[in-house]
Amino acid sequence: MKIHGCVALVTGANRGIGRAFVDALIERGAKKIYATARDPEKLAQIEAAHPDRIHVLSLDITKPAQVAAAAAQAGDVDVLINNAGINRKKGLIASAVLDDARDEMDTNYFGTLSMCRAFAPVLKHNGGGAIVNMLSIIARVSLPAYGSLCASKAAGLLMTQGIRAELSKQHTHVLAVMPGAVDTDMERDFEGPKEQAADVANASLQALEDDAEEAYPGAMAQGVSQGLAHDPKAVEKEFAAYLPQ
Repeated sequence: MKIHGCVALVTGANRGIGRAFVDALIERGAKKIYATARDPEKLAQIEAAHPDRIHVLSLDITKPAQVAAAAAQAGDVDVLINNAGINRKKGLIASAVLDDARDEMDTNYFGTLSMCRAFAPVLKHNGGGAIVNMLSIIARVSLPAYGSLCASKAAGLLMTQGIRAELSKQHTHVLAVMPGAVDTDMERDFEGPKEQAADVANASLQALEDDAEEAYPGAMAQGVSQGLAHDPKAVEKEFAAYLPQ
């Protein structure tokens, strides 16, 4: 998959990693970028800066009608970047209600799956293309402080593997991206080391061009991945110390 000359769609493009993806796609020579957000007015500035390449769409990935409309409007897409997600920062038992876990699963799993289902025919029509699913290293090990988020990301990882298998016959490449903590508004309260959103976006696009199936941007993600390969129970016990407040 080559980024130069591609037509990409990025969900959750108004800030954080999503905005970094838009910037990286521009720098790498993407022909057209559909930048989407629940509030399209938040994308007005970047659209004005690149009116010939940025096309803004209103999109809430939890709304089936909006997902279908996006697929109808963006019929030339050959790279789908599923970046939109939420983090309620809750434990599984410590949370007073199930609503937060349901919201995370609705967005991070069902919303992403909905996008993959809607755009699979589009990608097939355009020669196969690629899907990039933004996950997290905690798709592979639970951080109890964010227990329900981890569960939704783990579901997203297995969904990504299943979609990769199903879409292989139409030559759609499917990439799972699993960084550690990233310096975005979502992680503003995290006190540990963080990756820069621009670095994560560029590493993800490079992994896509390299035909990788999984990418672990940053030292934290790479270290955890190596630890899981060597002694997964030790990594689980280490993460188990980070309990909900």
